[in-house]
Amino acid sequence: MRIVAEDIRIVQLVSRMTGKVYSPPFTTVGIEKDGEIIGGVLFNCYEGEDIHVSIAGKGWTKGFLAEIGNYCFNQLGCYRITSVTEDPKVVRIGERLGGKIEGCLRGHFGEGRDGFIVGITRDEYRF
Repeated sequence: MRIVAEDIRIVQLVSRMTGKVYSPPFTTVGIEKDGEIIGGVLFNCYEGEDIHVSIAGKGWTKGFLAEIGNYCFNQLGCYRITSVTEDPKVVRIGERLGGKIEGCLRGHFGEGRDGFIVGITRDEYRF
């Protein structure tokens, strides 16, 4: 496995798996295995203190997750990461990283498909 950045295949994977269309500007980083993108992170809605992160796929390692935190908190200088997901697995990843469920966006992913808001602050991030 190797880490790749700014590859259109990352956007395609995250979009396909979340059912969302993402419009630039955004930044991406992903995990490639045997020539295929198996996991991706898309950073958008940068607001200075906060950045939205959309996550999809698999292959997450502690080192990869540490790099995500480094990018958001150290390079960009954000205080928090916000993620909206309907996937309980992504919620659990957020909680393992130190985040908390902050609310629910009803119908965010379509009729009957709610989105959970997960927030992680710099002080909470476990990597």
